[in-house]
Formats: sequence, structure tokens, C-alpha cells
Amino acid sequence: MNSLLSASLVLFCCLGSASSFGLNTQTADQNRRQAIASIAASITTPILPHSLANAVQDIPTNQAATSAGRRQCTTDTNPTRTIVECTGELRKFNADGRLSSVSATENGVSTSAVKNPSRFSPPWTYLTETSDAKVAWKSLVDAVRSVDDRVEIVELTDEYLHATIPTEFPQGVSYDDLEFLIRPEDNIVLYRSVSRTSVFVYPLTQPISDKNSNLNRLEKIRDKLGWDILGMRQT
Repeated sequence: MNSLLSASLVLFCCLGSASSFGLNTQTADQNRRQAIASIAASITTPILPHSLANAVQDIPTNQAATSAGRRQCTTDTNPTRTIVECTGELRKFNADGRLSSVSATENGVSTSAVKNPSRFSPPWTYLTETSDAKVAWKSLVDAVRSVDDRVEIVELTDEYLHATIPTEFPQGVSYDDLEFLIRPEDNIVLYRSVSRTSVFVYPLTQPISDKNSNLNRLEKIRDKLGWDILGMRQT
């Protein structure tokens, strides 16, 4: 920028003495105005080095502030908002077979989010209904199916359930993923309910709230079952 400004000043000075090179005053003034306009445009236009521009574009999505702690994300952004959708946090992507936690950049709750109290919710026990894990599991599957007409069971085994349902808040953006994992040896059920998509409005770094829709849906399921929660209910 300094070299551009210096060259511009030299050009301006030369134009100022254009009459000494045989140019009439009118022609010199016209040339001077054109040069000033060109200089002003050059100085006021932001200059971003090519390498820096590429670096900005090449930042991995999972390292961006709006997707920190998440996996397999895509980002759609404009000057006023950013939409991040992530699909890599389901149990099938976890080598240890556990349910994933919930980061601060997404909406939802999980029994695995012990390091993030605002996203943690305690496990459920089914002993208020039965001590038979198979009976409890069938009850849970029925309760999930009946909680909303839009629920779709994606994967179902003897111990794991994955279902999806359209996100309630913000409306129309994507789906919520519901996961349940039964542990018969402890008479408990672990769970995770998270919105795939987070919407950020500039300059906020926290997503627009789901208005506790993930938590409320889980509580609706638990109320249907009549099961107890092993700890303080998240609010």
C-alpha cells in the first residue's frame, strides 16, 4: 500500500507540471482528475494477498468457531448469518461405541455431555416399569414412535435406536437425531437428542436456541414411559 501511494504521489506531481511538457491547462486538468479518480479507487479498494485469501477459504470447517467440537460439517455463510450442518457425531462413528457429547455450538442434550453441564441430562432408569430389559426396550421403542407422527426410525437393534425428526426450532432447517442405548447391567437407558443444524446470526457465536425442543421431546417420551431420571432434570 505504501509503494502504491508513493507512486501515486509521483504521478500526481508529474501531472501537476504537465504544462511544462507542452500540454495546455485544460488537458492537464482533465488528466489530473482522471488520475486522482484512479488513485482513489486503488487506495480505497481492500487489497488481500492471494495467499491469505486462499488461507481464509481453506480453513477446515471443524476448526471454525461455529463448528468447534463437531464432525463432518458443511457450512453455508453470508455477511449476516452462518448455517452449519454436521452428521458425523452419531454412535456409529465412535470407535468406543458410546453416544457422543454435545458441544456449545449445537442444540441438544446428551447423557455423555458430562463436561458441558448446559448440554448434560442424566440417564433414565426403567425399574419403575420393569426389571426386564427386553420389556423396557420395547416400551421405549413404542414411546419414540408415538411421540410425533414425523418420527422415522433409522436404525434399531436390541440395544440401540436411532431416529430422526424434523427440527422444531429454528423451523425448517434440518433434522434432529435421537439416539438411545440400553445398559441392562445397570438398568438404565442413555440418550442423545441433537439438532444437526445450527444457525448463527452475526456477531453471535452461540446458535439460535432450539427453545429446549430436544429436551422437551425427551421428557415427553419419559413421561409416556413413567420412568425415573437419575439426577436433576435439565431445564
